[in-house]
Amino acid sequence: MYIKITVILLIWIGCFTFSQSARAQTAADTLSITIKQAEDQFLKSNLNLIINHYNIDNASAQLVTARLFNNPNFNFSNGIYANDVSEGPAYKEQSYGISQLLTTAGKRNKNIQLARLGITQSRYQFFDLLRTLKFTLRNDFYTIYYQQQSAKVYNEEINSLSKTLVAYKQQYAKGNIAEKELLRIQAQLYSLQVEYTSLNTGIDTTESQLKLLLRLSPRTIINPIVSADLTGQEVLATVSYQQLLDSAYANRYDYKLAKVAVDYNNVNLQLQKATAVPDVSVSLGYDKLGGYGNNYLGGGISFDLPFFNRNQGGIKQARIAIDQSKVQLQSQQDQVESDVATNYKMALTQEKLANSFDPKFKPEFSHLIAEVNKNYENRNIGLLEFLDYYDTYKTNTLLINNQLLSRVISLEQLNYVTGTPFFNQ
Repeated sequence: MYIKITVILLIWIGCFTFSQSARAQTAADTLSITIKQAEDQFLKSNLNLIINHYNIDNASAQLVTARLFNNPNFNFSNGIYANDVSEGPAYKEQSYGISQLLTTAGKRNKNIQLARLGITQSRYQFFDLLRTLKFTLRNDFYTIYYQQQSAKVYNEEINSLSKTLVAYKQQYAKGNIAEKELLRIQAQLYSLQVEYTSLNTGIDTTESQLKLLLRLSPRTIINPIVSADLTGQEVLATVSYQQLLDSAYANRYDYKLAKVAVDYNNVNLQLQKATAVPDVSVSLGYDKLGGYGNNYLGGGISFDLPFFNRNQGGIKQARIAIDQSKVQLQSQQDQVESDVATNYKMALTQEKLANSFDPKFKPEFSHLIAEVNKNYENRNIGLLEFLDYYDTYKTNTLLINNQLLSRVISLEQLNYVTGTPFFNQ
């Protein structure tokens, strides 16, 4: 039984050592970066932003097209053959014509309005994407930072237990300690290594997403630098709830997009009604040997008679689109109100919880663990008490780090739902 457990533990220790070695080999690629530097890198390099910015250029090109007038039409005809040649050979007969299509009912101006609204929609879509990606970036940044702080706790405890395990093996070989004490140390070390490996996997997953946002090499290890300390601060007191809500209405681009969609559909309805009015084509023609007489010059006008097709279907669809966009706007407004209210409440809860902690607790507890370690080495406390202290220390430190992360994330979510960086850390 002892041999089986030892083999399993050695395998896990070997995997853990390999993982640590792999991270050490890429230490030269470690990037220490602040949140401001990360945002600057993101704005310069993110491919999703670059791709979506082309949509604005594309919409601008459509405006150029909408402003253009229709090209005139020119036609030429030359005789080839005729039975009656009293007027001379057929090839002498030539006719020319030019015509111009004139749009009516302000169709051109309405198309220009639609193109301009299309540019506005593309811009709003771009800035809403920017808002979402920045939220993801900041969340990933702080998640990595606080998880790395938790990883340090595991690393310290694993290193300490590894040294203890070496000493216990020597004592066990001499017959000075019981096998159960050695197995207890090994089991504790095994549990910590499994938890540490799982935590590192989560860090690596979040890092991979952040590296994509920043266009960093996959081999890069990100070391977030965070200097802000929210301990004891009531940051939400600096901004009222009404300010948050007003800012959301003014700066949420998904809400603006819903508003401009109503304007777009209203203009489109006007265009569809204008489409029911026939366009007019005016023409000028010249016939060298015409039937009416030589060198005949004539003018003409043509247009469709709107007896059957008056664009009834297009007009109906445009009216339905208006009603639909109004409902969508109301839904988006409700969503904005709900987002701000829910996230404001969550942020208040997280702030209240964080400020209820004694700021001296963490450093004092860290000092206590250092003393516990010394007392255990001097055999002033037993193994079980030593492990219990370490387990309590680890659990509380992880809870504190997770709570600090939850508080920062709640503020980032408020920034996101209001579209305004009220609480940049």
